Amino acid sequence: MEIRQWLRAAIARLPGSDSAKRDAQILLGFVTGKSRSWLMAFDDQLLSPEQLTQLEALLLRRAGGEPVAYLTGEREFWSLSLLVSPETLIPRPDTELLVEQALQHLPTTPATVLDLGTGTGAVALAIASERPDCRVTGVDRIPGAVRLAERNGQRLGMTNATFCLSDWFSALEASHFNLIVSNPPYIDRDDVHLQQGDVRFEPASALIADDNGLADIVLIAAQAARYLLPGGWLLLEHGWQQAKRVRRILLENHFVQVDTLQDYGGNDRVTRAQTPLQRN
Repeated sequence: MEIRQWLRAAIARLPGSDSAKRDAQILLGFVTGKSRSWLMAFDDQLLSPEQLTQLEALLLRRAGGEPVAYLTGEREFWSLSLLVSPETLIPRPDTELLVEQALQHLPTTPATVLDLGTGTGAVALAIASERPDCRVTGVDRIPGAVRLAERNGQRLGMTNATFCLSDWFSALEASHFNLIVSNPPYIDRDDVHLQQGDVRFEPASALIADDNGLADIVLIAAQAARYLLPGGWLLLEHGWQQAKRVRRILLENHFVQVDTLQDYGGNDRVTRAQTPLQRN
């Protein structure tokens, strides 16, 4: 079968995907080892029986809803190629806003950064790639996530990023940072979106939080100031309907300069807050 014939047939078998053509192209590239441009230029080339067998198995899994990133084991974030696994969330474009804001709020001099709930290490490694003079620490309470983040750091040669096992701040006593970032669990366990799309296959521990999705944000807000240097910043990703409540939580914990920024879709996505320059 020619590449173009397989591509047409594959797209027709993925009616439930919002990006059927792109999904099929990614699977083709993964199996053949060819770039998207090569596949487009030489779409009359024949696929081998072995390739067709691999593609059929992957296509069946994708048709069942399994995320493409879990099928290939990789996802690009901030132009970095990252390994992913079912133990971690799949990095999403909207989370790049967290990286952008982190870079804007870091001092121009060498600084320290903490990424809480690092998962694949996406946010930590993106910051480390842009600021090699900074020391970035990523923590997660899932051992498999820490191992995966370490592998990603090693593959990318990010010697200024380190990862460790920690339930939020539990392993960080006496540590202080210029900046703390986090994309914590913030979805309510009764949210209907948990039964839709890729999130059906992602780890509930990285998605769901008690108290209408705010429990972990409350915990982080209550403890973060102890680990931030005076004038340091806390940046939190959250659900698009949670911004007002997140701002209130941060103000109740004596943060200043509290405001919310929108993602590329125009939705409230990241709230930032600063510790006072002088401790009370």
